[in-house]
Amino acid sequence: MSLQIDIRKLSLFNRMAKQGANTVANHLSQMTGMQTEMEITKTNFIDIRDVRAHMGHEKQVGIHIELVEEPYGYILFLFSVGSAKQLAHGMMGGMGEPAKKGFSDMEKSAIQEIGNIMTSGFIDGWANVLQTTIDFSTPKFTYGPASRTVESLVGHRNDDVAMVLDSRVRVPDSDVEVKVYTFPELEDLVRMMRKIEV
Repeated sequence: MSLQIDIRKLSLFNRMAKQGANTVANHLSQMTGMQTEMEITKTNFIDIRDVRAHMGHEKQVGIHIELVEEPYGYILFLFSVGSAKQLAHGMMGGMGEPAKKGFSDMEKSAIQEIGNIMTSGFIDGWANVLQTTIDFSTPKFTYGPASRTVESLVGHRNDDVAMVLDSRVRVPDSDVEVKVYTFPELEDLVRMMRKIEV
């Protein structure tokens, strides 16, 4: 199938990103009671073969899901260790001490809950733009070199591109950077976008 798409529909990528970010912020605000904003600062398309280099090899915290309906693929949220701990302790409301090495069970649980809110919010935003519903797997927590995480998700795909969103999550007393890597099956995504009137 050709991946050509009406140039007027390229704006759908921005709408998906913004709608996803707005839905994430709304869900986080409701669940944590903290006024939250999520801003997409940049959208890039990167060849999957170059994504591992883009991510680097330092240890980062990842939350990823698999889309089990069209457009299929994966979505990965990546946080620095410091950003993940800031979000976790905001969620924990000051309970518990930060682990000196790695993450405590309480911190992991808080990060997974945040990941659950963020991934479900992001997918809800996508589904609204694509005028459909999208089911997905339970979010999974990873901690380690980001390049290894993406290798485990899409190591077999070398002829595709990923959509990478630089974003910032603002909560009281915090300004947390989050990278969102999306690896949709492009043929399925393009087929869905062609059906939408712009």
